[in-house]
Amino acid sequence: MAVEQRLRNRRTVWWHEDEYGKAVCLIDQTRLPGEVVYLTLRHEEQVAEAITSLRVRGAPAIGVTAAFGIALSLYRLLQEQTPTLPEMQEHLAQVSELFRRTRPTAVNLFWAIERMNRRAEKAMREGQSWPELAGQLLHEAQAIADEDFEACLRMGRYGAELIADGDALLTHCNAGSLATAGLGTALAPMYVAHESGKHIHVFVDETRPVLQGARLTAWELQQEGIPLTLITDNMAAYFMRHGGIKAVFVGADRIAANGDAANKIGTYGVAVLAHAHSIPFYVVAPRSTIDLNLPSGDQIPIEQRNPAEVTTVRGMPIAPAGVQVANPAFDVTPHIYITAIITEAGIARPPYEESLRSLCAGYHVIEKVDR
Repeated sequence: MAVEQRLRNRRTVWWHEDEYGKAVCLIDQTRLPGEVVYLTLRHEEQVAEAITSLRVRGAPAIGVTAAFGIALSLYRLLQEQTPTLPEMQEHLAQVSELFRRTRPTAVNLFWAIERMNRRAEKAMREGQSWPELAGQLLHEAQAIADEDFEACLRMGRYGAELIADGDALLTHCNAGSLATAGLGTALAPMYVAHESGKHIHVFVDETRPVLQGARLTAWELQQEGIPLTLITDNMAAYFMRHGGIKAVFVGADRIAANGDAANKIGTYGVAVLAHAHSIPFYVVAPRSTIDLNLPSGDQIPIEQRNPAEVTTVRGMPIAPAGVQVANPAFDVTPHIYITAIITEAGIARPPYEESLRSLCAGYHVIEKVDR
């Protein structure tokens, strides 16, 4: 696929080594679409700050970024000292907690941290040297990134089967290559459908308050030559009624065992509107997003972000000073509004308690999330 190769060359986050040492590199998404800026981060605290400040965002992408950040922290530590076993264990505990505190909703983050810690514990049990341990963790982080790339491609192929030639589609927030280590989640079916010759048109919600749809999704689709129309969030119902929208595709940051799905704020409303207009509503996410420990979405922690995101746009005030603000970053779409959940292992349909567990059989899902 030509789009696959292009996206391999336009990576969101990757490991880098040069004469100055080792680093985690990523696209600064806060600077898009005006300019494409690449960051070279050489300390785990810089990597954590990049996640918190949305320089890198999207559930799979922040999981990959945290994994690379943990590996980076070991290489940095070994440059400064030769730690004892207790010191190494304490370092891993501290850096893991550093990344756990960055963002609470996306379970991929915690899944990646747990996976890195499991790999570290195994290496220490085997008595590997510290340089070997660092190499093992870098290998694990790269494996997480590579697996996400392949998962995105498979999700794209499954989802493209649900798109007909000539379809108009709608998406909310950004769930494309910028949010993952590959084609994306919700945008992957569109990329695959477009690449196969299907003619599609995508309506892109702007996604207030940080405008990920306007800044990022519109930019991505333009890069790939996919026809799109950017709309404000409160235009979705109008175009569902008058725009011929045939399906909605969104990503997810955490999916509960019953199929309830947390995604960017506003997704719940889009799902209700799609239901009212008899439009299929698809959630696209890898199995690392599924949290089978949570019976329903009521238990999903919702990140509350800086009020300035609501009262300003790109630093310009748009509200009265001192006004009371609410800024939840996510909402939860009840499973009754979700037509299907598309994963890299197949498409889950109701009842989700059964279909999601079946798709996750034999797959390492997170066992515990410290909140």
